[in-house]
Amino acid sequence: MGVGGISIGSLLIVLVIVMLLFGTKRLRNIGSDLGGALSGFRKAVRDTDEARDALTMDSQEQVAGRSETRSRA
Repeated sequence: MGVGGISIGSLLIVLVIVMLLFGTKRLRNIGSDLGGALSGFRKAVRDTDEARDALTMDSQEQVAGRSETRSRA
């Protein structure tokens, strides 16, 4: 038994068929395009997390400033 009920032999046969259909050069291009898309997605997620954290810190500072103003009054 291999991955998910698929044997290693079956995976190799599928790999050979895919290589025959697309060719190694095109597969390499597809792989690099997929890698670029994944790295772009990770960067976007990281940027979104940083922006959310910055907004959260801004909100907390505003709330802290309001409570200090109220306590002085």
